[in-house]
Amino acid sequence: MSDAEAQDPPIVWTPDPAQVEASNLTAFMRQVGVADFNALVKLADRDLERFWGELIRYSGLRFVRPYDQLVDVANGIEWAEWFIGGRGNIVLNCLDRHIRAGHGGEQAIDWEGETGHRRAWSYAELAAETAKLAGGLQSLGIGPGDAVGLYMPMCPEIVAAWMAIAKIGAIIVPLYSGFGAPAIRTRLEDSDAKAILSVDATLRRGKLVAMKPVADEALDGLPGNLRHIVLKLSGHPIPWTEGRDLWWHDLVADRPETLKTVDVEADAPLMLIYTSGTTGKPKGTVHTHYGFALKLVQDMSLCFDFKAGDRLLWMSDMGWLVGPILVAGCTLLRGTILLAEGTPDYPQPGRIWRLAQDFKATHLGIAPTIARALMRHDLAEVNRYDLSGLKVTISTGEPWNRDSWLWFFDNVCKRKVPLLNYSGGTEVGGGILCGTVLHPLKPCALGGPIPGMGADVVDDQGRSLGPGQVGELVLRRPSPGLTRGLWRDRARYLESYWEKIPGLWVHGDFASTDKDGMLYVHGRSDDTIKVAGKRIGPAEIETMLLETGLLAEAAVVGVPDPIKGQAVVCACVALPTHPPSPELVEALNQAVQKGAGVAFKPREILFVPDLPKTRNMKIMRRVVRAAYTGDATGDLSAIVNPESIDGMRAVFFRETRPL
Repeated sequence: MSDAEAQDPPIVWTPDPAQVEASNLTAFMRQVGVADFNALVKLADRDLERFWGELIRYSGLRFVRPYDQLVDVANGIEWAEWFIGGRGNIVLNCLDRHIRAGHGGEQAIDWEGETGHRRAWSYAELAAETAKLAGGLQSLGIGPGDAVGLYMPMCPEIVAAWMAIAKIGAIIVPLYSGFGAPAIRTRLEDSDAKAILSVDATLRRGKLVAMKPVADEALDGLPGNLRHIVLKLSGHPIPWTEGRDLWWHDLVADRPETLKTVDVEADAPLMLIYTSGTTGKPKGTVHTHYGFALKLVQDMSLCFDFKAGDRLLWMSDMGWLVGPILVAGCTLLRGTILLAEGTPDYPQPGRIWRLAQDFKATHLGIAPTIARALMRHDLAEVNRYDLSGLKVTISTGEPWNRDSWLWFFDNVCKRKVPLLNYSGGTEVGGGILCGTVLHPLKPCALGGPIPGMGADVVDDQGRSLGPGQVGELVLRRPSPGLTRGLWRDRARYLESYWEKIPGLWVHGDFASTDKDGMLYVHGRSDDTIKVAGKRIGPAEIETMLLETGLLAEAAVVGVPDPIKGQAVVCACVALPTHPPSPELVEALNQAVQKGAGVAFKPREILFVPDLPKTRNMKIMRRVVRAAYTGDATGDLSAIVNPESIDGMRAVFFRETRPL
């Protein structure tokens, strides 16, 4: 690649006129009365209420009681209120309206287990399973405003569970299926959950992974009235606690297959998705019934061009935002959710491509991490499968590098199917930036800002930056998908997102634009660690290390990784009573894996003499990261022990690192 191409990548794909004409985005722009995408962005910035009102009209979202006012920013854009006076439920729009319109026989879910076993549910079957479980939850006294944890692999029943919790007005707390017990316990305790749904065990790479015992351990020390509902997925023997544990099949037995959906305030909490910041406990982002629904219509319908009858394969987990996007987005738009147990490259290295073929996927979601991992296999693993049914591919999780982007575009998309780069986050309920079928493609670029959010790239004073300048990605407008604060922590919400540059939402990503207005994301501007698209705060892992009682201090940082985007590195100060040893490294490794899950296993655990600190004794993680990577340390005016930097470097760059 030439220097010119590095600075200004060439356009490698342009939209087909027929695809543009048939797109949802073109239809919406005609409804609104604008000529092109840039005009739509300007209209949304100028008239927020009209833009979102038009999108509600376009989507046909149903309310039990229409709202009196769409948005109220009287308390500031940080605390925007939406759908004031409106009532309804997201399940009215995901299931009920499709059944009433005669679409119950259409396919809602297509699933494949790791052994190759297939199951499929129609919309009528999904609605029936949802109603039976919802009735069972109500029989346990669970109702509007009660939180319910969801700790399950991606099987058909997890869709029914998500819908059932929402249907009765309770609050979904999705939990990553690879979490250890401490991470689950923290989230259940913070949300004051009344129940957790789990499974006995699931398959992963040919091995049976027991989930119920992990959930049991998480429940230790939590209120005794918290119920544990267990799906018999594998038949694997599991421990049982009488009076607390319930088999799913017993709970739903003989229950009616219809149940009235509970109507709640349109902006009532639907879901708490926990995301990790740089300090403190995980942050509970609050998503609402119609806020989440409208954001999904915007992203999936306008950006992804997803239509009724389309089929989306996106191998993810319910604990990350993509899981709820897949489940709720597909059903809102009357498409088919394509699910698979296990991983994209087992039992065949090209399993994900075979699934796309066999499932007849029209839309395929991918993370750059997965693409980089699959690149290592022979190209025959892609070429042996027929992917001609794909209309759109979508990527999210972390920034691409040029080689992996081109590999995917050349070999999976065949340079014909658009690869839409999608960047946002849990806190915004979806995307901030995304390509569309109307935008040309450049490697690694995002087509533009998603309308209605006021996305911009700014300096540290909030001034817009020109092409080629890297700055903070911010939002200048509220949106329905934005979290309604943080669960029970108003002050932390403001501190985390609104106080760095007053009046602007600072997302925590570095970004830039090019001369054609295309955007690029360059990674996190804060300390949050993102491993293969999964986010965790360094403080959470540091707590797991220190709670072993084997260390004096610990600093955890994310460092670049060619496959996963970032990897975890732990810089530790040992106690005199527990000097560095292989046994100590193993104990610390096990503590992290048990607490956070194997995805966050440290790349390295290194022992240093001291850690850099500010005058108020806050550990300077950015300095630890710079010392490890060899980058410039930046401003050191606040450091109280600058000699610690040389001590770290001596360890980090020693030819044979000590244990």
